[in-house]
Amino acid sequence: MIEDIQEDAERRMAKAVESLKHDLARLRTGRAHTSLLDQVNVEYYGMEVPIKQAANISVEDARTLAVTPFEKHMVPAIEKAIMASNLGLSPVTAGQVIRVPLPSLTEDRRKEMVRLVKNEAEQARVAIRNVRRDANSDLKDLAKGKDITEDEERGAQEAIQKLTDRYVAQVDDLLEEKERELMEV
Repeated sequence: MIEDIQEDAERRMAKAVESLKHDLARLRTGRAHTSLLDQVNVEYYGMEVPIKQAANISVEDARTLAVTPFEKHMVPAIEKAIMASNLGLSPVTAGQVIRVPLPSLTEDRRKEMVRLVKNEAEQARVAIRNVRRDANSDLKDLAKGKDITEDEERGAQEAIQKLTDRYVAQVDDLLEEKERELMEV
């Protein structure tokens, strides 16, 4: 029973860290990265689909993405979707290839992005702490029902705390790495 609670807590904490990684990958750091366009949806045969399903996205150079639609008639729709995405990007069409140059980030924008990253990291920490709280609550319930002893409960709570500390440290490492990436000129 204790092992099940610990495994569930570890799985949920890992999901919180993975979610943070995904959220941080979406943030623009001044370097071209294909995941920048992950949240952009384009209308494709009457349905809103992620841009990846309508075009091939590649990194042309350090500050330029190349978007090559699978079908010629999708060029204007994809260009429009990128402009409407609120990412501050201005695509340039050259035949069938849409080039998306990334403007360099201003100092104010960098600081704003760092604040955003810190907020995302704090949300991940809160999610991890909530998992710890749930696991400890489950352990207390087991102890109340006399399914485990108080010593087993205390030992399991210490193990859950070590797990929490490990995942919070991972969040801190991700935050530090992204901050350094953002402040690079």
